[in-house]
Amino acid sequence: MALDAVEAGGIFAPLTAESIPMMRQYAVPEDLTRFDLEQLEFTVPGHEGAELALTVLRRRGHSEIGPGIFHVHGGGMVMGTRMTGVSLVAPWIVAHNAVAATVEYRLAPENPDPIPVEDCYSALLWFVENADRLGMDPRRVVIAGASAGGGLAAGVSLLSRDRGGPELLGQFLLCPMLDDRDDTVSTRQFDGLGLWDRGSNRVGWESLLGVRRGSDEVSIYAAPARADDLSGLPSTYIDAGSAEVFRDEVVTYASQLWRDGIDAELHVWPGGTHGWEALMPDSPLARAATEVRTSWVNRLFGR
Repeated sequence: MALDAVEAGGIFAPLTAESIPMMRQYAVPEDLTRFDLEQLEFTVPGHEGAELALTVLRRRGHSEIGPGIFHVHGGGMVMGTRMTGVSLVAPWIVAHNAVAATVEYRLAPENPDPIPVEDCYSALLWFVENADRLGMDPRRVVIAGASAGGGLAAGVSLLSRDRGGPELLGQFLLCPMLDDRDDTVSTRQFDGLGLWDRGSNRVGWESLLGVRRGSDEVSIYAAPARADDLSGLPSTYIDAGSAEVFRDEVVTYASQLWRDGIDAELHVWPGGTHGWEALMPDSPLARAATEVRTSWVNRLFGR
């Protein structure tokens, strides 16, 4: 069980408001050398005219038009960089001749809601508008993110639907951070347990929303679990571990997608805590998860 690995390794460090600067100094290494990708750097417009760094990744020597992947990094809304977790999408770039973009959205608490989700939406608009320049098909774009990145990806999908923005082909939501209300069974079960527990989750949401957290003043774009209508969203992959704080909100969101007629695929990985794949990368369960996720992407891109 991944939770046992967390406790045995002594790597659980609950997030506090005071520890955010320290936690920002730690980054999981992202080794992309085996994929032979070229990396292009751009400055793109963010919310209210801010300038954001955006990295585009594609196969070296990219020439034929391929699908697009818009990646949103995780980090609890308060940490991480645009390269955090990008190894998730690197194999898809190679397999499908895809063009991926990942954006340096501004972090809470210095940049509270709606800045992070609006930054991501603005960067998505730039990505689609520059499709020809990048060698990407703007009609075949999937948005992908893990943890806070998954929550922001879901929020961007809702924004794009409601504003008549890019029509996304799919959304890939890996253990997404969807609900600020802290009112599920799984939030209470994993209080003080795991890499990202109930207390850490509350710090993340309070950093993003301040005193609005849990109130009626939170938008569906900040906390997509609050949306009453999920119709019109793209085909969705969504998953979580059975031993993590996000489990119940993920299952509820999948049920809401099905209720509203959306093609959605849900997986709850037995014994998985938040970020369990990083703890057990060579386990049979991690290999099974990789196969399932790859299969969904292959079907989405028609391979």
